[in-house]
Amino acid sequence: MNRLKKRWGITSNLQLAIIFIVFAITGSASAWLSKPFCAWLGITKADFGGWFTLIRLLIIFPIYQVLLVAIGTIFGQFRFFWTFEKKMLKNMGLGFLFKNDQPNS
Repeated sequence: MNRLKKRWGITSNLQLAIIFIVFAITGSASAWLSKPFCAWLGITKADFGGWFTLIRLLIIFPIYQVLLVAIGTIFGQFRFFWTFEKKMLKNMGLGFLFKNDQPNS
C-alpha cells in the first residue's frame, strides 16, 4: 500500500480508503446506469447480439469518467480524481481535451 500511496501522492490511509470506496461506487454506478441508458437509446441484446457487450462498454466509459470526478468531489477528493482523470485521458491519446491546462492543475 505504501508504494501506491507514494505513486498517488497521498499520505493517509483514510484518504486511500476513501479513494478505493469512490472507485468501487463509481464502477458499480456506471455499470448500473448503462442499462437504462441502453434501453433509452434502443440498444438491446436481441438487436445487437454479440456486439451488445462491446456497445455497452463503450457507453459505460463516458458515464464512468463523469461519475468518477462527481463522486470523488462528493467524498472531498476532487483534486485527486481530476488529476487522475486528466492523466488517464492523456495516456489514452485524448490529451487535446486539456490543451490549455497547466501541469498539475
